[in-house]
Amino acid sequence: MPPSHPFDFDAVDADKLHEECGVFGVVGVSDAANFVALGLHALQHRGQEAGGIVTYAPEHGFSSARKFGYVRDTFTSQSVMETLPGSLGIGHVRYSTSGSKGPTQIRDVQPFFGEFSMGGAAIAHNGNITNAEALRRELIERGSIFQSSSDSECIIHLMARSLQRDIPSRMEDALRRVEGAFSVVAMTRTKLIGVRDPLGVRPLVLGRLGDGWVLSSETCALDIIGAEFVREIEPGEMVVITPDGKIESLRPFRPQRARFCIFEHVYFSRPDSIIGGRSVYETRRQIGVELAREAPVEADLVCPVPDSGTPAAIGFSQESGVPYAMGIVRNQYMGRTFIEPTEQIRNMGVRLKLNVNRALIRGKRVILVDDSVVRGTTSRKIKEMILDAGAAEVHFRIASPPTSWPCFYGVDTPQREKLLAATMSEEEMRQHLNVDSLRFISLDGLYRAVGESQGRNSECPQYCDACFSGEYPVEPSDQIEKGFQLKAAE
Repeated sequence: MPPSHPFDFDAVDADKLHEECGVFGVVGVSDAANFVALGLHALQHRGQEAGGIVTYAPEHGFSSARKFGYVRDTFTSQSVMETLPGSLGIGHVRYSTSGSKGPTQIRDVQPFFGEFSMGGAAIAHNGNITNAEALRRELIERGSIFQSSSDSECIIHLMARSLQRDIPSRMEDALRRVEGAFSVVAMTRTKLIGVRDPLGVRPLVLGRLGDGWVLSSETCALDIIGAEFVREIEPGEMVVITPDGKIESLRPFRPQRARFCIFEHVYFSRPDSIIGGRSVYETRRQIGVELAREAPVEADLVCPVPDSGTPAAIGFSQESGVPYAMGIVRNQYMGRTFIEPTEQIRNMGVRLKLNVNRALIRGKRVILVDDSVVRGTTSRKIKEMILDAGAAEVHFRIASPPTSWPCFYGVDTPQREKLLAATMSEEEMRQHLNVDSLRFISLDGLYRAVGESQGRNSECPQYCDACFSGEYPVEPSDQIEKGFQLKAAE
């Protein structure tokens, strides 16, 4: 999505991959909306464009609010929160991968709501439906009227056409038609529902809050409200939770081998979250350890590109013995509307967000550790800043394999030809960035860092790593119809 202002998606963050969204829901607590707002605040890193909350109270029915901007700026005013009564609620934070690609439309902001013969239901979806366009054409031909351009709305229309007698069964029906990645949090008048797709590409966890229950994209959002982590919703599982605390676990899909998104470990999830029983921070630190083993280099300092490169840089330093230092400082207080976007200001680019610690860098051989290289534009600018500060050498170490294929499962990825690694070898990228050395962690090294001691099983990969390997666990049928070429069989 093109930035409307340089501080909305500035040069640092625009050259990163972005998650589509985060989802959160609670049942069995008073003032559910307040807990949902806190949970969404903890999940803000998964989507900064807009957010929405839907609640239900018997005396008021369903209530909803959808707002542009950060949770802290929209769901903290008493006047807004008073419009969201009830002990049952769900919420969503959004970064568009499907839906409008110009300025975001409020109609694309989730949760989506539908009124059925047996009552209303709202859904919030994290992921991407890879057959959404085909489903949309079919539904429109049969009379459905879409209100948004989001792929997630297909689920509501499929539920409306189901002949099942209750909403959870209608949701099962709908999701069996859906391909791709989906972690869904939904609600009826009396139930909180959570579902993960059969491959479990996107995360979803269950927590307990006193006598109430919580569903969340990540465990860090449980921590903020003081909820106890119970377990992950399993791939292909659907849980239905009632206000009295009863949890029903269903298996509506054909069992498949799980393929969780490995990039959640690398970048998307917060470092204080737990995934698969593993600390995300510790996994990222271990990526740095593996990277130091695979690609050592003589240098004076290891510096992270803040903030996402920090745990890997710590691991690299610990394993290599090269001192760790904060050679680049991030301005944490960049306002979204700090100054008008003149051309001169736009050209300042990365310097508005990052600044080099010149006294530390001057005359040093510096290893810069970053989480990924997408287009390479930010990496070049950071390298220039380091050299301008007087560094003797600049070596890049990247805590993920080369990103050479787009993601179709809920990540905002450029077209393949705009990915630097899709058109260049590692050496060509080094020359393009004009650095002394450039090395990426290997795919096997990444798998070892996430706990697979034997590395990647090439016959049956343990994770979804399509953005690195080009091996898509679910065929992106809509994209293939548009002419996307899958990787040729080896």
